[in-house]
Amino acid sequence: MQDNKLIIGSYIFLIAVSWGFSWPLIKIGLDYMGPFTFSALRFVTGGLTLLVFLMFLYRPSLSSFSRKEWGSLIVLGFLQTFAVFGFITYALMFVEAGKTSIILYTMPIWSSILAPLFLKETMTKQNAFGLLLGTAGLIFIIGNDIFLTSSIQNIIGILLVLLAAICWASATIYLRLKLSHANQLAVNAYQMLLGGVVFFIPALFLESDQTIHWTKESTFAVLFTGIVASALCFSLWYSLLKIINTVTATISTMLVPVFGVIFGNLLLNEAFTFPMAIGGLCILSGIFISQVRFRRKQNKKIISH
Repeated sequence: MQDNKLIIGSYIFLIAVSWGFSWPLIKIGLDYMGPFTFSALRFVTGGLTLLVFLMFLYRPSLSSFSRKEWGSLIVLGFLQTFAVFGFITYALMFVEAGKTSIILYTMPIWSSILAPLFLKETMTKQNAFGLLLGTAGLIFIIGNDIFLTSSIQNIIGILLVLLAAICWASATIYLRLKLSHANQLAVNAYQMLLGGVVFFIPALFLESDQTIHWTKESTFAVLFTGIVASALCFSLWYSLLKIINTVTATISTMLVPVFGVIFGNLLLNEAFTFPMAIGGLCILSGIFISQVRFRRKQNKKIISH
């Protein structure tokens, strides 16, 4: 897979569409249950689905991880699942789904800063320019609505999403440092379960008086975000991080907010404005430019043969 750009590109596109679609679904799910309850059900469902799959495929056991690796899994579960999605799900009560997805994807900015420091990766000129263009697109989309006319609750929500973005970037670097050698399906399954179970604690203390309303909409929201967006797509994400540069991978995820805004408009009638269109174009351009050097190298190899 490492040399097959079509497969890598297909994985990135599938992740982007699924993660973009999950944003309005989370927002819909919050109409039927509390944010911590939704997150607990989502990630426990996703984690158990992966474990069942692994049982048939690899028959893993708890002993497949050392005590040190279990410590790393706990840290990863806290960062990647509990912290990131705890902040996000709570923030969605105050911020639109499309804009939440946009703000979260400042993650490549933090990853591009952390990767050279901790992974000794280099940022090419194409990466840097693509990142700047993508960041400009994010700022363009956020625009006046956030920086000038936001309510206090909206600002708090935005700060929580930014904190989630930093936690996600940290989790990405931590995975590469501590668990890149391990089976990524097993890593995703266990970290998701660990983080999901922790969500039951705040759900029990803060949402015990809230009734869970099971409908077609709420059931689909839990199943899609748990099985597709979490179990499947995070497994693909972890696999990609093993074969492509961290900066390249995180820049590519800037495509997600574009789908987040589109699906937010289609499912929740959230506004799709001209600044959002221009910002989305900047993001797509940044993704393309960040990949130009890689493509040219491949073309040279083909010509030389």
